[in-house]
Amino acid sequence: MYFNDIKLGYEIEIAPVEIKKDEMLSFASRYDNIPLHIDEEYAKKTPFKRVIAPGVMSFMAVWAEYLKVDIFGEELLAGKSTKIEWFKPVFAGDVLSSKAVVTNLTERNAKNGIVEVTIYVYNQDGVLVLTDVTEAIVKKSAV
Repeated sequence: MYFNDIKLGYEIEIAPVEIKKDEMLSFASRYDNIPLHIDEEYAKKTPFKRVIAPGVMSFMAVWAEYLKVDIFGEELLAGKSTKIEWFKPVFAGDVLSSKAVVTNLTERNAKNGIVEVTIYVYNQDGVLVLTDVTEAIVKKSAV
């Protein structure tokens, strides 16, 4: 989809993802091996009472599903930025549902513009667990 065709407020649902314990522990062991993510005995002493998923892993699970939607197609030139904010912990077995909303459009030049997409991620109880604001550089159509 070309920059010129994208409307502010455009919204898409993203397929739900389950956070599987083996994948969560594997990711944590490799990329974020703090005790809160990998040590169940340690985690019992925290306010969470059990290990929590690494925030980046939770986001990437949703991101993989978002990419399958392929909003921009071949008109995507590059990513510009992303900002993830975490609000609540994610646990093994949680099912994350998400929606992506176009929250800003910025003219860049005659050939492309910046599309800001905000992804809202909720757990199976409808609790907002994280948001991500990503900017993408998208081609304009020849007018």
